[in-house]
Amino acid sequence: MAARDILHKMKEKVGFGLSDPDSGKGKSKMSKHITHGFHLVKGKSYHEMEDYLVARFKQIDNHELGLFAIFDGHAGHNVPNYLQSHLFDNILKEPDFWREPEDAVKRAYSITDSSILEKSGELGRGGSTAVTAILINGQKLIVANIGDSRAVLSKKGVAKQLSVDHEPTTEHEDIKNRGGFVSRFPGDVPRVDGRLAVSRAFGDKSLKKHLSSEPYVTVEKINDDAEFIILASDGLWKVMSNQEAVNCIKDIKDARSSAKRLTEEAVNRKSNDDISCIVVKLQ
Repeated sequence: MAARDILHKMKEKVGFGLSDPDSGKGKSKMSKHITHGFHLVKGKSYHEMEDYLVARFKQIDNHELGLFAIFDGHAGHNVPNYLQSHLFDNILKEPDFWREPEDAVKRAYSITDSSILEKSGELGRGGSTAVTAILINGQKLIVANIGDSRAVLSKKGVAKQLSVDHEPTTEHEDIKNRGGFVSRFPGDVPRVDGRLAVSRAFGDKSLKKHLSSEPYVTVEKINDDAEFIILASDGLWKVMSNQEAVNCIKDIKDARSSAKRLTEEAVNRKSNDDISCIVVKLQ
């Protein structure tokens, strides 16, 4: 079976559209105003597509959860594929999720990373960044991330970043204290041990001693001024600011069309990386 077919089946398994595995949409059953759409574009690199995502609603008792995530893999697609299938399950298994969601998400990230490292013989030595967003009953948003995939909220047309870009330059002291170093070669971005351009990631067994997998977590109350959420891999953010992304789609009502528009604009701006984007419309 070709890698493309395998990727298609993986996406079918988590509830993605069957007609086009790289684009899709869905809507809340609890609120007719909340919809989501996603779009992925393969970059110009010679390796297989390494971006994976989750975009779906899930009913648990009397609660509706919107589960949204971008997983940007590197050195292979096995780790982001594993995250797509397991990370949200691990988060929702945490007994304190409803009472202490921030702590629950941090524990689930740690448990998931440990599992990936234990399965390195099967999954390989690659890794992945992640940004996850859980929308609870359309009223509360829990965002977590490691790496440079990003979540941005539009409030009255103003962009608010809900994640933190984990870059080697901003965490070089922590990397140094773990025994690593940050390279700064001319013409290249700073890298951990001369290899990885982010300071936090899932997997990466050979670099793990010098990396962190602890996520930044924030909880945001969704009020009437919240318009939409953008989740995207760095293939978008390398060429577009938060406010530019918000401005690009502020007049587009359809969530999938919004996600597609953002990926198209990133390509127009000469992004060569894999680009994955989810837009959640809140109004």
